[in-house]
Amino acid sequence: MSDRRHVEVLVIGGGIIGCSIAYHLTRMGKQDVAVLEKNQLTHGATWHAAGLVGQLRSSRNTTRMLQKSVELYDKLEAETGQSLDWKKVGSLRLASSKDRMLEIKRLATTSKSFGLEMQILTAQEAQELFPIMTTDGVEGAAYIPSDGYIDPSSVCQALAKGARDKGAKIHQGVEVLEVRRNGRQASEVVTSEGTWTFDILVNAGGMWSRELGILSNVKVPACALEHQYMITDPIPDMPKNMPTMRDPDRLIYYKPEVRGMVVGGYERGTLPFGDEGIPQGFGRELLGENFDRFEELACLASEITPVINTVGIRELINGPIPYSADGDFVMGKAVEFDNYFVASGFLYGIAAGGGAGQMMAEWIIDEAPSLDLWPLDIRRFSEHHNTNYFMYNRAVEHYGGHYLLHKPGEEAKAARGIRRSPLYNILKEKGACYGSRAGWERPNWFALNGLEPVDQLDFDRRKTNWFSPVAKECKAVRENVGLIDQSSFAKMEVVGPGALAALQGLAISNLDKLDGAVVYTQLCNEKGGIEADLTICRLGRERFYVITGSGFSTHDFHWIKSHLPVDGSVHAFEVTSAKAVINICGPNSRAVLQAVTRQDISNVAFPFSTCQQIEIGAATLWALRIGYVGELGWELHIPTEFAAHVYEQLWEAGQPYDIANVGYRAIDSLRMEKGYVYWSSEVTPDYTPYAAGLGFKVALKSKGDFIGREALQMIKESGPTEKLSTFTVEADVSLYGAETIFRGDDVVGLTTSANYGHTMGAQIAMGYLPVPLAGQQGFEIEAFGKRYPAVRIDGALYDPMNKRLKM
Repeated sequence: MSDRRHVEVLVIGGGIIGCSIAYHLTRMGKQDVAVLEKNQLTHGATWHAAGLVGQLRSSRNTTRMLQKSVELYDKLEAETGQSLDWKKVGSLRLASSKDRMLEIKRLATTSKSFGLEMQILTAQEAQELFPIMTTDGVEGAAYIPSDGYIDPSSVCQALAKGARDKGAKIHQGVEVLEVRRNGRQASEVVTSEGTWTFDILVNAGGMWSRELGILSNVKVPACALEHQYMITDPIPDMPKNMPTMRDPDRLIYYKPEVRGMVVGGYERGTLPFGDEGIPQGFGRELLGENFDRFEELACLASEITPVINTVGIRELINGPIPYSADGDFVMGKAVEFDNYFVASGFLYGIAAGGGAGQMMAEWIIDEAPSLDLWPLDIRRFSEHHNTNYFMYNRAVEHYGGHYLLHKPGEEAKAARGIRRSPLYNILKEKGACYGSRAGWERPNWFALNGLEPVDQLDFDRRKTNWFSPVAKECKAVRENVGLIDQSSFAKMEVVGPGALAALQGLAISNLDKLDGAVVYTQLCNEKGGIEADLTICRLGRERFYVITGSGFSTHDFHWIKSHLPVDGSVHAFEVTSAKAVINICGPNSRAVLQAVTRQDISNVAFPFSTCQQIEIGAATLWALRIGYVGELGWELHIPTEFAAHVYEQLWEAGQPYDIANVGYRAIDSLRMEKGYVYWSSEVTPDYTPYAAGLGFKVALKSKGDFIGREALQMIKESGPTEKLSTFTVEADVSLYGAETIFRGDDVVGLTTSANYGHTMGAQIAMGYLPVPLAGQQGFEIEAFGKRYPAVRIDGALYDPMNKRLKM
């Protein structure tokens, strides 16, 4: 190799993900591709991976991505001539408790909407497929016929060969020493064998990806943890073509292996690897065996497969596996550069490898994958996710909980309390039960009258200890007045002589309003898909205040910043920490607020969708007359140091009205009754404003060009193919979202969100329907394996004319 070379796409990392990206790039017409591997292909985590290929995940599009892996593995050997040892023998997932059986039934319901075949089996039927198991204590099982297992090294080599066959170059034994930048462009990679330049750089460095990111100040919240599995000696008379098996109640998985079995699992308290830096030269190596830590898993395995007690252990494998701050993949374009992509944190990289490579190739070439992958997008992370303190503590917790039974509403326990509102201690003393979002402590509900503020969860939400308190909070908002701490909102200011023009080019609504206007709007991509759902306030002629959800700051603000003019005429800076937010809402909110401010806040003086500066006590703050619960109310954006003072003023003034503290679980119930959408559920890049019932926000006549205008014009003329619909279910069942919608025997949709509407006294669900069905009735929603009649509702269930919001 010469000392200096240029390629169109340079991929760093020769594991299954890096090779898959190169393979798919070449299939999409990119032949000028190079892969650099510091050791040899498959070294790192690929070569010692267990090799299970399972497809079903809680996210619809993650499941679709994994299905693409299976589609590729079905044909890859014939295409490349490289043996894969792909065994499409299916997978079993046991349920050894009644709650686990409920979880499996829920997964089976979800799988139908994903187009993935999944069968519910009895314990005896599962044993017929996996004869070495006992049926003692087994309630049943799920079976997916299209799952299986594959040899990790072989499939990686096949992808590499496929990439080479189409022109990609793969260089092994090349270590990256430095990554140079030029402004927002990664410009050069200095290696042990010379310097590379490129148009696009891809970090697929596996367990090294975070250290690789540090070379150019790119934050990659991915790490590595120790993972062990044992390989047994041959098991006498073991049947051929047995499926893989997972027994999550015992934290273990099985894979047939040369007349024996691979038995692994996810125990609590695994050890981090590389938290003090990955040892120099680490490559195709294993870590020391830890039989003491594996003993718990071995004992649990012997309960369900007693034969394990009668055969020896051939080998105990302990190797580092990739992980991330939230236990899921880290994919997409890094926010720090315009030409730097990341594909890391692949806990189940063999299962994901084929599909993830395709999605990344699409991201690189088309600027977005064909599937909305927000649950995997690197922009879901914030600064704190990349710290050792947060990342390793959360990763170890997620690892230990990988197979644990997760009930709706479960919250993480590790690395808590890192972002606290000024009201944190005040509300804690008033009974706040906190949840965590984007590192923020947010009150989910309030425990009153001696109730302990600790979640007691259940698949039936009416059996939880928070159902009744949340009902009271909803009643307070609907009939009286409530206070909600929403300081975790992400906030940004956009200022400068080109601010209006820049934001007009992004938002679908017309922002050229009078100073003090508050505009709820969406930002779309070129296809008309919704990239952000947010509120923009015009504080001055060229000064705007942007508000979005707690977990969307990196994503939404990166979208805005990446589309601002490069001439320096517009500046955007985050002000989340500078402003606390208290939402005062309910029919008596005006009376309480008027009692603590001198400004006239009557409907005439302070109309809906406007903002004004007001004084409360000694604080000057911005009051925004908007809301997400469907009642009269104001968001008060307060300089952080004054937040506690303002809360005390409001709380005291609200005593004659029995003012209540309200949490986020009540917010979700209230917004469902109003049919308000939530980004990442009802609105995503997969859906347009017209499909989501937000076509009235699209200002095609009153403003000029903006991103997505042409696509939205065409959709308006032709009509959307889908329509967001609301359903009520009167039956005795709890809905949570991701339930399958049926009409007759046909699967026609998937619920995007669901909750209990305390005002309406019914389960409420939202989901998209094909337009020809969007005016029909006769629907059923399947939950936990049973179907329940669902009534489709036109418009909002509560106050459809918005009279209470604007009174």
